[in-house]
Order: sequence, then C-alpha cells, then structure tokens
Amino acid sequence: MKSFAVIGLGRFGQKVAVALAMSGAEVIAIDIKREEVDMIRDKVSLAVRLDSTDENALRAQGVDKVDIAIVGIGQGAGGFEAAVLTVVNLKNFGIPHIYARAEQVISGQVFEAVGATQVIYPEIESAQRWAYKLIAPQIGEKIDFAPGYSLARVKAPASFDGKSLIELQLRQKYNVNLVAIKRGEDAEEDSGKIINVPMPQTLIYENDVLMVAGSDADLAKLPQE
Repeated sequence: MKSFAVIGLGRFGQKVAVALAMSGAEVIAIDIKREEVDMIRDKVSLAVRLDSTDENALRAQGVDKVDIAIVGIGQGAGGFEAAVLTVVNLKNFGIPHIYARAEQVISGQVFEAVGATQVIYPEIESAQRWAYKLIAPQIGEKIDFAPGYSLARVKAPASFDGKSLIELQLRQKYNVNLVAIKRGEDAEEDSGKIINVPMPQTLIYENDVLMVAGSDADLAKLPQE
C-alpha cells in the first residue's frame, strides 16, 4: 500500500486524508493549525502540527519518504505562497507524485512550474460536473479516460425499448460505442444479467443500464426519453 502526505487540512484536505486512511493507506496529515490537526488525529496514521514551508520539519516527520503528497493549503492570507514553497520542498525531496489544489488556473500554472505533477481544481471540476448533469441528466456515473472523453452509465430510455443494436445504430446516429449492458427490471427473468459482449441482434429494454464510451458532447446527445 502506498503512503501519503496530505498537507493543509481544510475541508478538501480532511476529506482526502480520511478517505485515503479508510482505504487502508498510511497517511501523514499536516496543518499549521492545531485545531485542524486535532480534528483528524484519530482518523489517520499520523497527524502533525507544523509549518510545511520548513523542509527540516517535514523531514523529521518522514514526509520525504512518502510515495504521494497532496497539497491542499488554502490560498488566502499568505496561503498561496506557503503552498508554493511546500510544493518546492516536496519536489526537492524527490517525491514522484505531487498533487496541488488550486482555486484558479493561473495558480495551477505556478504549481506546475515549481514541481507539481498534477493540479486539482475542486471548485472548477465540481461546477463542470454539475453543469454536465444539468445538461445531460440521463448520464449517470462517468469515468473520464481522456480530456473530453468518458465511459458513462446510461439508463436506456423508452425509445430504445425492444430494439436491437442494429436498429438503434448507436455508433452511426450518436457517435458512441456500447461496451456492456446490465439488464433492468423490464428484462424479466434476465434482470441483473450482464452482457459484456453485445451483439448486433442484442435487444435493449427500457431501464437497461448501458455502459457507453464517447466524447462528452456526443454522450450528452443521447435521448432522455
């Protein structure tokens, strides 16, 4: 199991640290505020109050030995400068994976310039997800596998009921690929059955769960009814 350091224990950092710890990972949780550290002390492997801009203090707690570091320091009232210096320290340690939370794109660009391997934009990403849900409510869970492309779970609409894949022509009409089918309640005796190699003659029933792959724009065009 990989080891993690989560630095900055605001709402984002706390949730990440606890989620990682619940999965069984070794987590060092760090913040400069004692109250934040005390709130999470019993939920992670180690919770420490220290200044993450102090390279020696980080080394003393073994942060230089972790596999992955997440910097979630708030970026108001000097927080951005502290976050940048923290990323620099982590980079100097040679930590292979450094994730930095940014509130704005320009902040993320600075983090990348000083050594962050990936930037997380929680507010921007959350807004984008909700906008997509509002535009395409028929799309359930979505796994992004490339920018703008996803594998998504879609409940088959009434207009698909009783039609074969040849009749639906998903690739030709909607430019998406059907990967698998989970039979819904309308399939009667086959309810819950997984069809992982759909054939051209395979029938779709209303409320079947379809796993489809394609661009986010094309997925949003799938019918809702």
